[in-house]
Amino acid sequence: MNRQLAGTLTGRATKWVVLVTWLLLGVGSAFFASKLADVQNNEASSWLPQSAESTRAFEKLEPFQDPNAIPTTIVYERDGGLTDEDLAAIEEHAKEFAGIEGVAVAKEGRPPSVISPALAEQVGFPAISDNGEVAQTTVTFDLGSEGWNKMPGIADELRDIADLDGGDVYIAGVGGSAADSAEAFGGIDTTLLAATLGIVILILLFTYRSPILWILPIFSAIVALFVSQALIYFLAKYADLTVNGQSYAILTILVIGAGTDYALLLVARYREELRRHEDRHEAMAFALHRAAPALFASAATVALGMLCLLFAEMNSTAGLGPVAAIGIAVTFLVMITLLPALLVITGRWIFWPRRPGFRSPEPTENGMWAKVGRWIVPRPRQVWVVTSILLAIACLGLLRLDTNGLATEDSYTKEFQSITGQKALVDAGLIDQSNTVMVVANAGSEDAVTEALTGLDNVQPPKPAVTQGDVTFVEAAIGSDPASPAAFETVESVRDAVHAVDGADALVGGNSAFYLDTKDAANRDNLVIIPIILLVVFLILMALLRSVLAPVILIATVVLSFGAALGISALLFDYVFGFEGSDPGFPLFSFVFLVALGIDYNIFLMTRVREETMHHGTRKGALVALTSTGGVITSAGLVLAATFLVLGTIPVVFLAQLGVAVALGVILDTMIVRSVLVTAINMDLGGKIWWPSKIDSDDSPLTVAEAEERLETVH
Repeated sequence: MNRQLAGTLTGRATKWVVLVTWLLLGVGSAFFASKLADVQNNEASSWLPQSAESTRAFEKLEPFQDPNAIPTTIVYERDGGLTDEDLAAIEEHAKEFAGIEGVAVAKEGRPPSVISPALAEQVGFPAISDNGEVAQTTVTFDLGSEGWNKMPGIADELRDIADLDGGDVYIAGVGGSAADSAEAFGGIDTTLLAATLGIVILILLFTYRSPILWILPIFSAIVALFVSQALIYFLAKYADLTVNGQSYAILTILVIGAGTDYALLLVARYREELRRHEDRHEAMAFALHRAAPALFASAATVALGMLCLLFAEMNSTAGLGPVAAIGIAVTFLVMITLLPALLVITGRWIFWPRRPGFRSPEPTENGMWAKVGRWIVPRPRQVWVVTSILLAIACLGLLRLDTNGLATEDSYTKEFQSITGQKALVDAGLIDQSNTVMVVANAGSEDAVTEALTGLDNVQPPKPAVTQGDVTFVEAAIGSDPASPAAFETVESVRDAVHAVDGADALVGGNSAFYLDTKDAANRDNLVIIPIILLVVFLILMALLRSVLAPVILIATVVLSFGAALGISALLFDYVFGFEGSDPGFPLFSFVFLVALGIDYNIFLMTRVREETMHHGTRKGALVALTSTGGVITSAGLVLAATFLVLGTIPVVFLAQLGVAVALGVILDTMIVRSVLVTAINMDLGGKIWWPSKIDSDDSPLTVAEAEERLETVH
């Protein structure tokens, strides 16, 4: 940032204009930010890739089934067997279910929307277990496009009706899963924010050793969050941007975490300049002038990295891209305008009790990172080689990473009603009739399609075909958890069978087909998007550092850190947490955050190295940069790691795993990769790191004595 512009932003008069502007924006945005949860779309079809077979089948299903239909299963269980009174009560419950607002109207040729055990026998499937302990009633709802958000209330209505004195009742099936998913993300807008802010405040209190300084970064981050959420609300409401509980949670974490990181870097630089300049406005002008390029490069790297997600086939993944990019862009603007204005308005006293006085000594000279730098100086090559080998060994843990997906019962960190009900059906030998394969084909091929489905493993006898116009519909229940590998194998066998029917042009949809297509799309996105992100990050680093070799080395270190983080995480998931596997999208999401955020710390370090190189040479500059930025970057890493760990408070395995992996990767980046590996490489290669630039062609190896002298001279 131009120093004149930096001075203007925090001038004696303009600082008040900046403050008032952001206050008005923050207050005006708060109302719309609170409404963001109302425009979330957690409907499964909103995550579906448009090119998937299940999507194309879904589009053809409308004549036979409402596109917003949500089949729901009410599971009754009594140890020792359901009594005649129980069965009579269950039939009465079914009549009451039919009166609930939102129950679908059955289309011509289709089964009724409410199927009790007695009616189930008539339409051809058993709804009472052989041992008489379990029974099921299915109810199909059509609640419009907002149906998935309404399911928690509907589930409560079903429970109120389905009381079985002394027995157990569970709301399962697709509707039960939707209700439990909503519960898992329930209160995310308040509990997640409160937990995140609480952890960040504690870290800032420890970092700043000030009881009041933390207020300014936190206040700025909250303003950034409100403005980001308001912008995203309007895009979701009027521009069809997909926002779901997952992206909502990540936005909160990202804005608070990244915003605090930017604040730490700026405040640290401002503190340095306050020791060099008597006037705080002048000090802030110099701090912004020197810190803003690194902050901009960091924000641009994360934002552009997130926008690469737009190349994803998965709507949920593609939707996260602009959501996260908007959050980062707004946060960057707030932290280079509002936070500097607040700092110069409050003055030096805000640092109490450690006020940085004019010409006071710099405390980093004998800090931990200065000692690490002195330790690296005599043996840089040995340090980076050994460090690289250790990280590579950690990567071997990737052999234990299973990304074939999670069954429904393994997708949460606690057991919800829908999972308990599903287990009760499986243990009783009953099939959840809400989980079906849905085949749409050309009219006239219904007999051949029905025959192709008959006798397939794990596929129940098909229901009678229904034909509308030139399309026929055949449906059959499958006896596996919708998201299980067994269900995926069943869908693949069904597709193989019906695709072989001449002239049918059959398409297979349904819940399990959706999950299978989601898995395939996620695997495709992993292969396509990861190289694109690496290219974008490389180009940004090349423009920032005006070098080719340095960006290549930095990206290699971050990828090595990513592999090590995922390797260690895989071992933790398997042997400590006992997770059954990982979501197919887990590697991509982890990569996006670890590479985009991990490269941040290298940007903060290397921009300072380049700045110091102009005065002291690369090797001495690397030592000065490490001692100057070590403390603030370590604090920034701790903040970001802690904020991502907060994702573990949401009882969803995917988010818990993402939080652990990103937190672990950030710690590796800040404590080992940036401080030890990159610094050792800088000291080993010296001026060669800037190739093809020759800004330091005369740099010579650094001795311990020279290192001590240089640190004393600089500080």
